[in-house]
Amino acid sequence: ARRPFVFLAGAVAQLAVLPLIAFALVGAFGMQGAFAVGVMILAFCPGGVTSSVLTRLAGGDVALSISLTAVLSLVSLVTIPLLVALTVGHFMAEAAPEVDISSLTLSIFLISTVPVAAGVGLRRLAPDLADRIERVLRPLALLLFLCIVVGAIAANWQALIDHLLQLGPVLVALNVAVLLVGIGLARALGLRHGIGRAMAIELGTQNATLGITLGALIATTGGVFSGYALPSAVYGVTMYLVMAPFVAWWRWRARPAA
Repeated sequence: ARRPFVFLAGAVAQLAVLPLIAFALVGAFGMQGAFAVGVMILAFCPGGVTSSVLTRLAGGDVALSISLTAVLSLVSLVTIPLLVALTVGHFMAEAAPEVDISSLTLSIFLISTVPVAAGVGLRRLAPDLADRIERVLRPLALLLFLCIVVGAIAANWQALIDHLLQLGPVLVALNVAVLLVGIGLARALGLRHGIGRAMAIELGTQNATLGITLGALIATTGGVFSGYALPSAVYGVTMYLVMAPFVAWWRWRARPAA
């Protein structure tokens, strides 16, 4: 509320620029069918909750990162079900499965909205308690983040191996493109480096868990990731590998002078 222009820039980038980049890359790589829908589902998802951890590590604007994640998680309750239904119809045509919008909305609420709202609510209603908890959770967050990365690789290893050559190029291109767009947009608007890092990381750290769930709701394959969910499953691994050098560089640049 105090910095509406900054927030609006990040929100427009997440809600409009990111899906447009994904759509352009899907066309450029000749991707069709369920995989194309899966990439678009990933692009429609809000930023993942680990984006704030990465933003802190990179010396970015953590308040902006959390604000974008929290507000856009609420907005996604409306935008994602409608956009997914349109995307399925566009790429699948007559083969399009029926999309249960109510199930998609409920999943988004439980996976994305509730955890973020709980954290923001605790900070607002009990700031002293939040401060005490933060002292413990700050180092723990880094450990948990590393566990998430290792767990994501282990859980999706077979899917990653089987489809890396098919999905890897477009997903890595998407990740790199949105990171550069986030930084470039902030510079073009004359915003400080911390804001640019937060925007770039927020664009690059998609809620892959939500994307997997939404893909599974559209079509199930007996416990195996469907084509709709596979892009999110692979991206859940590759995004950390792609973003690690960016975060390390930004962290080095943000370190205090000796």
